[in-house]
Amino acid sequence: MASAIRVHEVGGPEVLSYEPIEVGAPGKGAVRLRHTAIGLNFIDTYFRTGLYPAPSGLPFIPGNEGAGVIEEVGEGVTDFRKGDRVAYGAAIGAYCTERLIPAAVLVKLPNAISDTTAAAMMLKGMTARYLIRQTYPVKAGDVILVHAAAGGVGLLLCQWAAHIGATVIGTVGSAEKAELATANGATYTIDYTRENFADRVKEITDGTLCDVVYDGVGQATYPGSLDCLKPRGLFVSFGNASGAIQNFSLLALSQKGSLYATRPTLFTHIATRPALLANAADLFEAVASGAVRIPVNQSYALKDAAQAHRDLEGRQTTGSTVLLP
Repeated sequence: MASAIRVHEVGGPEVLSYEPIEVGAPGKGAVRLRHTAIGLNFIDTYFRTGLYPAPSGLPFIPGNEGAGVIEEVGEGVTDFRKGDRVAYGAAIGAYCTERLIPAAVLVKLPNAISDTTAAAMMLKGMTARYLIRQTYPVKAGDVILVHAAAGGVGLLLCQWAAHIGATVIGTVGSAEKAELATANGATYTIDYTRENFADRVKEITDGTLCDVVYDGVGQATYPGSLDCLKPRGLFVSFGNASGAIQNFSLLALSQKGSLYATRPTLFTHIATRPALLANAADLFEAVASGAVRIPVNQSYALKDAAQAHRDLEGRQTTGSTVLLP
């Protein structure tokens, strides 16, 4: 019988319950997928705590990212067949050994990318891709600030931007994380536990500041992130690891140099099949070429998802983490 992590009430990691589930036959446009690896992401904690309401209500199975093998295809599915290796990065319900999932959200995996790598990179990698290619198209010579540079998305942003030719400044929470960010393309690192990051950015850039700030931290780095931007620079708030930003001030954008601000999400950037395929293809190419490496630094058994959440929220993880069925 298949098993899953289910959430019956929102709250701390203790609400993650490992239970048997029934998985039926796939309906029209869907497939039955057997997971081989599942990605762990900070957004999973937002659904668990209720910051983001689960679309299906309670109870629900968390997780948005996974890789595996198709066991059965439903009516009308023509792009996939039984035995195909596939992955996805934006379909809640991933914390399970098997699931039914719309074929439209899946992409086929190239032979060069393992299931574990795919599960670790789809959500974070496609996020990094839209941030660096669409939200602000980074180019050689740009100066960018990446918060949580040793985190899952942060390490990918550092690598990708450095490959393009940008100067990357990364904030981290320890000397060990600084070494990791540097090894993954950060030109400079700032330990925010010992230094004021806005002051250090001014020193590093001789007062010219940054073209863009990529901020997945949220409350703890606002409004300091705005002080790191040059006039007409872009503040990209794409996550809330420390809590959602409260009382955001539009007036501050004018006062600090006609700044721009945006709060994008991956889901709107891959909402159509062509957009999903283009994003994934660009990501696969970057990984296959070696321009971007996927650091899978932790793995947990699926049944131990609660401990994985504790470690993630306690900043005990770096890079990507996978849950193994």
